[in-house]
Amino acid sequence: MLYFKTMLRWIDKHRKPFYALLFLAAAFALAGAFVLKKLVAGLPSVDILEDYTPSLTTRVYDRYDQEIYKFSAEENRTLLILRKIPVDLQNAVIAVEDHKFFEHWGISLRGILRAFLRNIFALRRAQGASTITQQLSRNIFLSAKKTYARKIREILLALQIERNFSKPEILQLYLNQVYFGRGAYGVQAAGRIFFNKDISQLSLSDCAVLAGLIQLPARYDPFRHPDLAARRRNVVLARMRQMRYITDEEEKAATEEKLAAGQPGSAAGYGPYFFEYLRQELEPKYGVHAFWKGGLRIHTTMDSGFQQYAEQVMEKHLAAFDVKAAQTSTAAYTVQAAFVLMDTRSGAIRAMVGGRDFKTSQFNRAVQARRPPGSTFKPFLWAAAFMNGMTPATVVDDAPRAYYSDGRDWWLLENATDQTTINVATQAFADTKFEVWVPKNFDDKFLGPVTLRRALELSRNMVAVRLIEQVGPPHVVEIAHKLGIDSELYPSLSLSLGASVVSPLEMAGAFSTLANGGIRVKHNFIAKVVDADGKVLESNAPWEVEAIDPKVAYVLVNLMKGVVEHGTGRYAHRLNRSIAGKTGTTQDNRDLWFVGFSPDVVAAAWMGYDDFSSLGGKGVTGGTTVLPWWTEIMEKVLEGYPNRDFTVPEGIRFVKIDKVTGKLALPICPRENQILEAFLPGTQPADFCNPGDYADLQKQSEARRLDEAQKKEHQRLPVPEGITESAPPPAQEPAPLDEEN
Repeated sequence: MLYFKTMLRWIDKHRKPFYALLFLAAAFALAGAFVLKKLVAGLPSVDILEDYTPSLTTRVYDRYDQEIYKFSAEENRTLLILRKIPVDLQNAVIAVEDHKFFEHWGISLRGILRAFLRNIFALRRAQGASTITQQLSRNIFLSAKKTYARKIREILLALQIERNFSKPEILQLYLNQVYFGRGAYGVQAAGRIFFNKDISQLSLSDCAVLAGLIQLPARYDPFRHPDLAARRRNVVLARMRQMRYITDEEEKAATEEKLAAGQPGSAAGYGPYFFEYLRQELEPKYGVHAFWKGGLRIHTTMDSGFQQYAEQVMEKHLAAFDVKAAQTSTAAYTVQAAFVLMDTRSGAIRAMVGGRDFKTSQFNRAVQARRPPGSTFKPFLWAAAFMNGMTPATVVDDAPRAYYSDGRDWWLLENATDQTTINVATQAFADTKFEVWVPKNFDDKFLGPVTLRRALELSRNMVAVRLIEQVGPPHVVEIAHKLGIDSELYPSLSLSLGASVVSPLEMAGAFSTLANGGIRVKHNFIAKVVDADGKVLESNAPWEVEAIDPKVAYVLVNLMKGVVEHGTGRYAHRLNRSIAGKTGTTQDNRDLWFVGFSPDVVAAAWMGYDDFSSLGGKGVTGGTTVLPWWTEIMEKVLEGYPNRDFTVPEGIRFVKIDKVTGKLALPICPRENQILEAFLPGTQPADFCNPGDYADLQKQSEARRLDEAQKKEHQRLPVPEGITESAPPPAQEPAPLDEEN
């Protein structure tokens, strides 16, 4: 009571100063309340932490469910429950980041005061003294900008988090979102990137390295600064020992453990065109946010071993080609190539190479490029011929022909059967608007009457032109589309020589239909897509439809095996497998192709310059230049498949014939010309070969050689101006193409 009276007398004596101080205190209190209200008003609700899902990395897996790639806009992150995070890693983080974590209520007053004093003496914000809870509140809810206002908001949020969540829940959230550097958010991603290990495989030393990264990820990066990372690891281990999380012996062993060295285990160093194709397919389907931050798991059809091997072999051969071509080529670019490997029965893409350097050019030549296929297109024409009653034994004359156009249709120049008469006939068009087309064989020679088997094996252009005359270009277009060509095809005579443009992916798909007995399967890159919760968003089963009669497909495949065994694709015969295929070389050697298949896999290979320059002279063909690296790749690929032949469909008739005359073989026919040929039911030949057939062929051959000799002795008649031997048809029709012999 006495004290109270004394205080009243003091106030009465110092009335004016007292009321002034009281007013200032009230003003400061009101100002503080106003500022605090503003800070609290803008705070987000911590209730969202109950359903908090940070951005997750979309991961890509190969056909064997091995992780091979990641899609992430800015982060690599995986969510884990606390019990799946090693206790050593939990303790290491607590020891070095917040050793009083289980004792405080969200903030450390002593730490805040210490940091405040150090910042004053440093005249800057040098130390933050944030607890794990404060770091969590800042990382999830606040910006990274360092201000005192943000620090107050951080403290307020930390208090709310501590009031609403348990310590284990807070620690789990923190360990799943804290940044370790190199795009790694959360402990699982960090383990993958820095050690290429699953979180469960981390050693005590690994855990200490990761915990040490949190403070300054760039400074303690073990790949960039291994010495600093090792020192920081040892500091963490010492703190763990001091807190009795580990023993002296454990600390010593972990300290002596060699720090992980090498390159971070992040994205694959192969398959960039494949992965970009995935992005283009899936990003529009699921949306940008879900694709980049939704934690999708994309299970692809890629065989990562085949993919890497194909890239290595292709680059080795193309680099060697560049060296040889350096002195003679006028191309503005290095040579490019594409390769597609597909499963014939499921349509699964096992490997895809779209070019040589994705960083330089993202143009995917396996999918986006449309190039003339040359004679690799001929099997579609032969299929149409077989559907029109012809057989492998049908004889067609490999002889010169010339055509003229009246602006609407192409017409045969009658009676122009050799180069001399063709030159004479074309002179009549010298002063007209008529266009003239004189197709030719790659070797500028003519074999006379040949079977369709020999014509395909030796890729005779003039036989192809005669065939398309008989079956009609529209029918060939129809067959090609049924087999798997999606590009628009111009129904012209030059289509027989592969004048329209297609992609390697289309060619692989169309040839796989033949390998699959006439059953077309839709190509696919994706086996299934799973979301972050394990729900299957899509699962691709093979889509198939019968494109052509299986018997027609088999008869054609049987001929295409001859291309590899005896014809332009014989380099691949060294595989000692049942391989069918077709080579292709376009006008002026601008495009080189080989598309081949076994009963199990099909592979399409293309090579050329992006600016359509010529790759070289007569010696540079699909069979001599592309086929060697195609064969080297397939030698590795086929190791995992059984050595079996193509299945013979019911109804096929096998008959021994003479492959030169196309007639039934007799003992008097040359043994080396006798083969067992496949025929559609009822189409096998009825006539037998005889010595007179060979005599007739001999006479024709002698007459042709005489004609060739006469052309050499006498000056050849000049070709009228504006007309060449392979002059292009009108503008609306692609130029004719050549093929190697």
